[in-house]
Amino acid sequence: MRKIIIGILFVFSAGCILGQAPQQDQGKFVESKNAFWEHIKDTLDQAEPEEPELDFQMDVSGYDLPESPDKFTQYWHIPPVAQGRTGTCWSYSTTSFFESEVKRLHNMEVDLSEMYTVYWEYVEKARRFIRERGDSRFTQGSEANAVTRIWEMYGIVPQDAYPNTRPDQPFPDHKAMYNEMNNYLKSLEANDAWNEEAGLETIKSILNHYLGAPPTEVKVGRKSYTPKEYLTEVIKIDVDDYLDILSLKEKPFYERVEYPVPDNWWHNADYYNVPLEDFMAILKYATRNGYTMSIGGDVSEAGKVPEQDVFMVPTFDIPAEFINDDARQFRFSNETTTDDHGIHLIGYMEQDGKDWYLIKDSGSSARNGRFEGYYFFHEDYVRLKMMDFMVHKDAAEEILKKF
Repeated sequence: MRKIIIGILFVFSAGCILGQAPQQDQGKFVESKNAFWEHIKDTLDQAEPEEPELDFQMDVSGYDLPESPDKFTQYWHIPPVAQGRTGTCWSYSTTSFFESEVKRLHNMEVDLSEMYTVYWEYVEKARRFIRERGDSRFTQGSEANAVTRIWEMYGIVPQDAYPNTRPDQPFPDHKAMYNEMNNYLKSLEANDAWNEEAGLETIKSILNHYLGAPPTEVKVGRKSYTPKEYLTEVIKIDVDDYLDILSLKEKPFYERVEYPVPDNWWHNADYYNVPLEDFMAILKYATRNGYTMSIGGDVSEAGKVPEQDVFMVPTFDIPAEFINDDARQFRFSNETTTDDHGIHLIGYMEQDGKDWYLIKDSGSSARNGRFEGYYFFHEDYVRLKMMDFMVHKDAAEEILKKF
């Protein structure tokens, strides 16, 4: 009899606990619009307007949302810039991250060229495509550690030495350039014409036509530096000091693994894979101790509300208390979490026991809200949908001891 009574009490108690769950979020259909993206297309193409579609979006009315970027503890960064019609968020976000690192480490403010890195990344993509006889991706996307890899090979230059756009361009636009390079590489494949030297010369000539030839030296004061010297002697960044932290259950934890996404086209296997709780512990420690990070993951969710600058996780997706390693892996495995976008996490604020993170974003949708180029990511969204980040090794010392 006593066991029965205890069982009844347990069921009753559980029901009460479940009854205390947060109010269920609602969704609504809103007209799909990205005014800044339409402005880019109209400016570049004078395109005819497209018929509006409907998006299913979380209703955030009634929530106490962050009021402005000024409410966040934030770290120095170049104001947001738009990537225009390019698929190079990886370069914009990670270059911004390193600009903040130069300020943090050396108290020096620099504006670095995103396109210099992009130029040489295209060259290396084409090189691999030719060497592997077409068995390698040639797309605009890449990963944060492409930046450190390219800088180690080719160095880096400031923005004024290699601007993101030509004087006649209002926005960066790689559509025609990418199509021309891609079609050329396809013609090599179709004709079995795998001459690497000739192929790369043609790729460089296309890049030079659209972006300009990259500089071989830059002047700082009265002294000239090669791009490699600018990296090591002027901004003094050691690329070996930076780690890529991943949290993916399908890979063994506390090992260095490959991130199995298309944009990791060269199959980098140096990602430090950790459980979600360690992933968040590093992130929280970093943000509270002066570090920023280049972070990537999925940004195509019902909890994305550009007009309010927020990313949240609605309860109709998953209640916050159930976000764990399995929830992340489930979404990655069924491809509802994808490697969409790279962004720069530049600050935080704590509210109601949870963090909000201040995000600097080069994408077009970040220019349709209240604060151009900024988003506010709720901690739960980062826990569920952000898959990896790059950070200085000093921010992860304790976790690294587990490897």
